[in-house]
Amino acid sequence: MKKKKLVILDGNSLLNRAFYALPPMSTSTGHPTNAIYGFTTMLLKILNDIKPDYIAAAFDRKAPTFRHIEYKDYKAGRKKMPDELAQQIEPAKELLKAFNIGIFEMDGYEADDIIGTIAKRYESNDLEVIIFTGDRDALQLVSDYTKVMITRKGITDIDVYDVKAIKEKYNVTPEGIIDLKGLMGDSSDNIPGVAGVGEKTAVKLLSEFGSLENLYNNLDKVSGKKLKENLETHREDAFFSKKLATIDRNAPIDVDIESIKVENINVNRVRELFLEYEFKSLLDRLKDKNGEDTSGIEFPEIKEADDIELILKNVLKKGVLNFVFISIDKTVEGMIIDGGYFIKREQISCFKGIFESPKIEKNTFGAKQAYLFLNKAGIKLENLDFDAEIASYLLNPSENRYEISSLLRNYAGITINEGEGANINSITAFFVNNLEIIKEKMLKDIEVHGMLELLRKVEMPLIEVLASMEITGFKVDRETLRQIGFDLSEEIDSLTGEIYDLAGEEFNINSPKQLGVILFEKLGLPVIKKTKTGYSTDAEVLDELSDKHAIVEKILSYRQLVKLKSTYIDGLLSSINEDGKIHSSFNQTVTATGRISSTEPNLQNIPIKMEQGRRIRKAFIPENDNYIIVSADYSQIELRVLAHISGDKNLIDAFKQGQDIHRRTASEVFGVPMDEVTTLQRNRAKAVNFGIVYGLSDYGLSKDLKISRKEAKKYIENYFKRYSGVKRYMEDTINTAKIKGYVTTLMNRIRYIPEVKSSNKNVKSLGERLAMNTPIQGTAADIIKIAMVKVYRRIKEERLKSKLILQVHDELVLEVHRDELAYVKKLVREEMEGAVKLSVPLIVDINEGNNWYDAK
Repeated sequence: MKKKKLVILDGNSLLNRAFYALPPMSTSTGHPTNAIYGFTTMLLKILNDIKPDYIAAAFDRKAPTFRHIEYKDYKAGRKKMPDELAQQIEPAKELLKAFNIGIFEMDGYEADDIIGTIAKRYESNDLEVIIFTGDRDALQLVSDYTKVMITRKGITDIDVYDVKAIKEKYNVTPEGIIDLKGLMGDSSDNIPGVAGVGEKTAVKLLSEFGSLENLYNNLDKVSGKKLKENLETHREDAFFSKKLATIDRNAPIDVDIESIKVENINVNRVRELFLEYEFKSLLDRLKDKNGEDTSGIEFPEIKEADDIELILKNVLKKGVLNFVFISIDKTVEGMIIDGGYFIKREQISCFKGIFESPKIEKNTFGAKQAYLFLNKAGIKLENLDFDAEIASYLLNPSENRYEISSLLRNYAGITINEGEGANINSITAFFVNNLEIIKEKMLKDIEVHGMLELLRKVEMPLIEVLASMEITGFKVDRETLRQIGFDLSEEIDSLTGEIYDLAGEEFNINSPKQLGVILFEKLGLPVIKKTKTGYSTDAEVLDELSDKHAIVEKILSYRQLVKLKSTYIDGLLSSINEDGKIHSSFNQTVTATGRISSTEPNLQNIPIKMEQGRRIRKAFIPENDNYIIVSADYSQIELRVLAHISGDKNLIDAFKQGQDIHRRTASEVFGVPMDEVTTLQRNRAKAVNFGIVYGLSDYGLSKDLKISRKEAKKYIENYFKRYSGVKRYMEDTINTAKIKGYVTTLMNRIRYIPEVKSSNKNVKSLGERLAMNTPIQGTAADIIKIAMVKVYRRIKEERLKSKLILQVHDELVLEVHRDELAYVKKLVREEMEGAVKLSVPLIVDINEGNNWYDAK
C-alpha cells in the first residue's frame, strides 16, 4: 500500500525567507508582494512535486508564548518585522484559504509547537510527514516517519533532513538537536546557551558524551580548562536554553486529518488573487490534480459575420461600435465587435461608413493600432470615445503590460485563465461584450482621481497624433548616414591605434578580460572593483580612472564611437523603409511618468552631447525641397515647472525677469554678482539646477562635477538656502508619497511609489528621488502632450501641408512647407507657449534648417 503524505508549512518562516530572498516587488498600486510571490511559488512546487494527500500551515501569533513568560528576553534582539512583510501575512493566508489549506495558530504557542503537535499526532507507518520551514529548530521533529525540508538559500535551494542526514551533519540523533541548542544557544531567538561554545564545539561535546545530561554528569572528563569553566559557570543557562529550544508537541489544538485533505481547490479564487497581486507568470501553473482546466468559464460563441448588412444596421441603430482588432505578429487578421462577431480583415472595409461617422461612438482597446490599420485601408477613425488600454495606463502607470483579461476580472468580475481553455478570439469577445460595463467603471475610477480631463483632452486625442507621426515618418538620407558611419569607422581605427601604442601591444579592446589585464596588470592602475570573472572595466570604473592614465580617456571615447556606429548608424540604416523614411513607433503607455517613448528604432535616444552623435541628425531631412525641418524646443521646462510647483519666489522672479537661470543660480550659490559669474561656475550651477530636479545627492553631484563630496554638499546646501521653497516642496512631496503611496502631476496624473515605504535604505532613497522628480517630469510630459494635441489639431483643422513628425522629450519636430514657414512657426509658438498657464512663462526656441541638425 502506497504511503500517504502530510505536508506542514511553517507559514511565518517561509514568508520571511521569501521576503529576504527576493527583490522588492509590488503591485501597480503599491502593495508589496515579494513574500507572497515567493511563498506561492514554493507552495505550487510542493503541490506539483510532492503531491501531498494532506496539507496544513501553521502561523505565529502576536500574543506572548510560555517562553516569553518564562524568559522576558526571549527573541528580544529581533528587529521589528518590516511593514512591507507585515502587509503580506494576511494576503498569504487568503491564498492558502483559496487553496483549501488549513491554517492553524494559537495564542501562547509558536508555529513550531503547532507543527510538532500535528506531526506527532499523525506520523505513522502509513503516513509520512514532511515539514517545510526555514527554521532549523524543526530538526528536533525528525523521526523515522517525519522529515524536515529547510530552505537554505533563496526559495528553491532546499536541504532535506531525515534521521541519517542529521547524524551525518551533527553526529547526534534528532532529539540531540535541543542539546546542541542548549550548549550553543540561538542568537536569533536570544537563547543564551553556554558562553564561548559554538556549533563546532557543541557538536564535538555531544559526539563524545551523547547528551547534555551526560555531559554535565562527566564534566571532569572535559578537556580544556577554559571550556570546562564556561560549562560549569553556565550550567543553568545550558539547561534553561534547552528548555526554551524544546518544541512543545502537546499543544491543545484540534486538527482533524480529513479537514486538511488536498481537495476542492477554489481555482477561480486563486486566479482572482493571482491577478489582484499581478502574478501573471503563475497563472499557467494553475491546474487541478488531473491537470485539467477548472475555470468553469463558458466562452462566448465566435460568430462569422455572414450578414454584414444586418450587423451594420444594428450598429447604426445602437449608435455605438465596440471593437478590438485581432493581430498575429503585428498583422491584423480581423476585428471582434459586439455580439462576438469576427469581422475578417477583408470585411473591415464594409465598416468605412461606421468608422468615419462622427455620430457613432467608438470604444476599443489599443486604438493606435486601429488608426494605423484603417489609414492603410483608406478609412478615417472619427469619434473615438474610449480606449481601455489608455485608461488602464492612467490608473496603473507602472504596469509592464496592459491586458484585457485583467480588465475583465477587475471591472466585469470575470476571471479567465489565458493559459488554459481560451484563445485570443474568445477572450477578446468576452471583453468586447463587456466593454460598456468596463468603460463605465473605469471612468468612475478615473474621475475619482481627478484624471477625467487628462483622459479626454490629452491622452485620447494624442492617440491620433502619435498614429499620424508614425504614418508620416521622417525621411533619411542614406548616403549622408553612410558617410557619417564611414567617418566614425576611421575615427575608431585611429583611436584603436592610439590605444595599442599606449598599451604597448595589440589586444581585443572589446574584451573586458583582456582590457582588465592591460589596465590593472600591465599598466598597474588601481583596481576599483572586481566581478566573478575578473576585473570590472565598466563605465563607472573607467570614469574613476580617467585621470590616472591617458589610455582610459581613449577607451571611453572608443566605446562611445563603437556604440554610435553599431547602435545608431547601422541600426538606423536597417530601419529605413522602402519609402526612404524611418517610421518609428511612439509608445503612450510605457513610462511611469507620462513621457512618450520611441521604439523600432528609438529616435529619442540619439546621443547629442557629443558632436559625432549630433551629426547623425544631418541625415534626417524633409520629404522634398518644398519642405524644411522646424524644431521647437521648450526652454528649461522642468526648471520652470519646478518654480511653479514649489512656488519659490527667487526661482519665479528669475524666470519672470527672463534671466539666465544657471547664471542666476551661480550668483546665488557662489555669492558673486551675476556679471562676475565664470563659465565654470555657471556650468556647475547648471549641474546643480538639473541635479535638484532629479533628487541628486551630494555623492552624485560630486561624481558629475568631479569635485569632493564635501564641496558638492556645500553647493546643494547653498542652493536650498537661496531657494528654500524648493527644499520645502521636496520635503512635502516625499511626505505625501509616504502617506498616500503616490504622487501626482499638475494635471493629476498618478504615479504609485511603493519604494518610498521600503525598509531597504537604497530602495527607499530611490523612492524619495522618484517622488521628488515625478511631479516635475510628469507635468513637463503633460505640457508637451497638450502642445502636441493643440499643434496637430490646428494644422489639421486649417488644412495645412505641414506635418508634426517627431517628439523628443521637450522638443517637437515638424516638416513645414516653405510657403507656410512663418505662419507655422507663429502657430507652434502660440500653442506651445500657451499650452498651460503657469506662474512663470513657458518659452519655446524655434529654429529651421534643411535637416534636423541645422534646425537646432
